[in-house]
Amino acid sequence: MRALRWAGPNANLLILLGVALVLLWHFGAFSPRTISKLPNLCVFLANAFPPDPEPIPVLLGSMLETVLIALAGTTLAVLVSVPLASLSSRSLFTAPVTSFFRFLLSVIRTIPAILWALLFVITVGFGPLAGVLGTAVYSIGYLGKLLYEAFDAVDRDVLDSVRISGAGKLALMRYVVIPESANYIISQAIFMFEYNVRASTILGLVGAGGIGFYILSYVQVLDYRSLTTALLVVLAFVVAIDVASSRLRSKFLPS
Repeated sequence: MRALRWAGPNANLLILLGVALVLLWHFGAFSPRTISKLPNLCVFLANAFPPDPEPIPVLLGSMLETVLIALAGTTLAVLVSVPLASLSSRSLFTAPVTSFFRFLLSVIRTIPAILWALLFVITVGFGPLAGVLGTAVYSIGYLGKLLYEAFDAVDRDVLDSVRISGAGKLALMRYVVIPESANYIISQAIFMFEYNVRASTILGLVGAGGIGFYILSYVQVLDYRSLTTALLVVLAFVVAIDVASSRLRSKFLPS
């Protein structure tokens, strides 16, 4: 890192480029076998276009289900992650308590969302409920970490002044920590929803509902034109949600 800091911008870029090329070579990107397979991309694109419009009604319904899965999962995650983040905040609790809950949040976010969804498919069966629960649990791990860092950043002087007046931990959370962090909580909740819409598109691969089920089906039967249609539907929803979330941020959050 010191070498990168001492070198000029151009030298830094050359170093990074060199590292990237070495890694690509290590993983076989320049091997004759890999290069010989590049024409397969042209074959795939030829079979993937033009998109097939026939499955659009079904795909729109399944994508709407995906969005609802993400919304429900994110809502549950916010409701659970706020108290967990409070228990993880060193501004409120002692080291033994915060260490335990921080470790718990680390374990939760270590497991990918698709594995959480698979676990809940086994537990509650196929369908969107498994997707909601898988999305919620995975999101709790990330939101919990982001929020307890925000709670730790609350002005200690304000906390101490309220604590001296005899307020307990619940009062501190209600009247100081959450109001001071409200904008950050909203911002991270919106971001997590955006992320979960994208992540939820693959939960159908394990039977957890949403458009992922159809994406997997099209891949399995080599129906690349329908696959392209499904990807375009996902893209349209993601762009629309990005635009809507940007407007929400500008309306409710200070710039």
